[in-house]
Amino acid sequence: MTDGTIADRKMLEALVCPMTHAPLSYDPDRQELVSKAAHLAYPIRGGIPIMLESEARKLE
Repeated sequence: MTDGTIADRKMLEALVCPMTHAPLSYDPDRQELVSKAAHLAYPIRGGIPIMLESEARKLE
């Protein structure tokens, strides 16, 4: 069972940035997966990572 925030840590560890294929870090406060390599943060909505560049927030 999951707690409703994000499905599973193992699943998160398997995800990579779709642009750079670099590892992602999970930001539980913002509910995002952060790609430092691409300077993008992918949102997690309803426990589902949205891995689209068009939906990502640009990091400064």
